[in-house]
Amino acid sequence: METEVTTEQVTDAKISGYGSHLQVRFITKQECYSVGDTPFSVPASVGVSELSSLINKLLDRESDDSPVIDFDFLIDGEFLRVALGHHLEEKSTSTESVVEIEYLEKHPAPKPAGSILHDDWVSCVQGANNRIVTGSYDNNVRLWTEDGENLVIMHYHSDPVKTVTWIKRDDAVSLLVSGSMDQTLLIWEWDEQTKKHKCLHSCRGHAKSVETVAVDQSQTKIASGSMDSMLKIWSAVPGGDDEEVDEIQHKKARTDGHKPLTRTPLRTFDGHTQGISSLVWLDEKRICTASWDHTMKIWDMEQEEQVTTLTGNKVFHSVAYSPLSNLLATGSSDRHIRLWDPRQNDGLLVKSSLSHHTGWVSSVAWSPDNANLLISGSYDKTLKLWDTRSPKAPLYNMSGLEDKILAVDWSQPELMLCGGADNALHIFKAADALQAAES
Repeated sequence: METEVTTEQVTDAKISGYGSHLQVRFITKQECYSVGDTPFSVPASVGVSELSSLINKLLDRESDDSPVIDFDFLIDGEFLRVALGHHLEEKSTSTESVVEIEYLEKHPAPKPAGSILHDDWVSCVQGANNRIVTGSYDNNVRLWTEDGENLVIMHYHSDPVKTVTWIKRDDAVSLLVSGSMDQTLLIWEWDEQTKKHKCLHSCRGHAKSVETVAVDQSQTKIASGSMDSMLKIWSAVPGGDDEEVDEIQHKKARTDGHKPLTRTPLRTFDGHTQGISSLVWLDEKRICTASWDHTMKIWDMEQEEQVTTLTGNKVFHSVAYSPLSNLLATGSSDRHIRLWDPRQNDGLLVKSSLSHHTGWVSSVAWSPDNANLLISGSYDKTLKLWDTRSPKAPLYNMSGLEDKILAVDWSQPELMLCGGADNALHIFKAADALQAAES
């Protein structure tokens, strides 16, 4: 049995109409909002707000005290963002049969949770287990609580810190690594109980600024990329009786008299023609590097060789990998975010492009628990939340930031972080509904 939905049935619809109706069937994976599988006849001119009003009416939420729910709608895996008829025409979808429309509760907007002022640009950030580490152009690494309390300032780099990441994070002793324009990586130890830190190792071997570091899944190896175009692999395990004390003592360094041991790389890979801006471990055997030379390369650590090269149009500034979707996301100076499938053997074809930024996309990060969601930061002073099923527009713009964004992080499901040229770390909290996968 088919049910016709008139313009009067849809609250405040104000539909002009195309002179035609479409047969649709609503489906959902959120069983609490199910309306059955009865087909409906709706005007081709309906949009998201009208369809959302219809679902609420069918659920009888408009007649009782239940709050009205905002819904989003998917057709063949892509969000509806224009009138239904326009969308089907753009996708060349047949209207001869019933069109299936999946609906789900719309993700609530992330909420600003505060900003933490630094002394200079915030170039890098990563959260882990209720702690946040940042690196700044004032040469320092800082640890913070989620509430903005500064736990420690780590001094040893002699130039701006460009990259930082946790090696391991627990309630007793944690390890992290930072990279700097001073051409070194430093491995730090942080004791959560005594609130003391040590610079354990100074990793030397790069000839220019260290732009990016990443730790493998076993937490035993560090990969680093530099403006010298080299990819280097280091041991992340503390200790080493054969290592010498680093005798280069910086004037501002304060490490309680402890001097780090000098560490040299385990391997060096040469393949890029310009600096490496970002890198990520795909698994324990493969690394993907992104470069100013307009290419991304995938390296096999067992074979010790480059196995794939992808050529882009512009400089790559950031690359991130989601083990949930098995996709790479890249940010570039052409203002676009692109999604790639590294499992493809036909040149890593671009699966999708997300286009809405008006400046360089400096940093991208996937959600740790939802395969469809990612965030991006740009020189246009905005942080954007994306769903890959809505490539033409982000779910939300976190605007109001005062200068270009240099780094974003989404390592913890409940926290979206960004830092930039306004000398601040900005914290946004993701609402509960944002974390729930629709499956």
